[in-house]
Amino acid sequence: MIPHESDAKKERASLKVWRSWQENLILIAIALCLAFLIRTFIAEPRYIPSDSMLPTLHTGDRLVVEKISYHFHPPITGDIIVFQPPAELQRRGYPKDQAFIKRVIGQPGEVISVASGKVYLNGQPLAEDYIAEPPNQPYQPVKVPEDEFFVMGDNRNDSNDSRYWGFLPRKNVIGRATFRFWPLDRIGFI
Repeated sequence: MIPHESDAKKERASLKVWRSWQENLILIAIALCLAFLIRTFIAEPRYIPSDSMLPTLHTGDRLVVEKISYHFHPPITGDIIVFQPPAELQRRGYPKDQAFIKRVIGQPGEVISVASGKVYLNGQPLAEDYIAEPPNQPYQPVKVPEDEFFVMGDNRNDSNDSRYWGFLPRKNVIGRATFRFWPLDRIGFI
């Protein structure tokens, strides 16, 4: 074999390896960009750290939170939402980036109260087959302000919610809990 042919083969092989590395690096960069964009604007996983949403969600559950729908319409009563803590919770020491999860009970303009173990929406008791137990403390009627929500945990007697820190501004809503992907024996839509 002629020496320069051997060198040419080595160069082609080296070039082929380099192109393969380039393709892999480009694919990794694209995957990272897509993951960032999806997590930032479309959906993200979340972990449930407390029992405040029992029996619907348990400590350790992992969920998908979708972030698109609330750009087109506000949360509705009954939605389970993930949100950044409002100013009052931040004043109490919760970091701004700590996410909370609760159920929307009242929308702007609605009146919420708690009496005799029932939550009332505009004077009518809510049918709540999703709660751990009836609330054991009364709450005087309040009207939900514009662009804010009244939220409560499903574990009514063990939940740090609107009854204690006030209304949730719409701008704090991250998204809607839609799908539980862990544990596998309870996988499914919420």
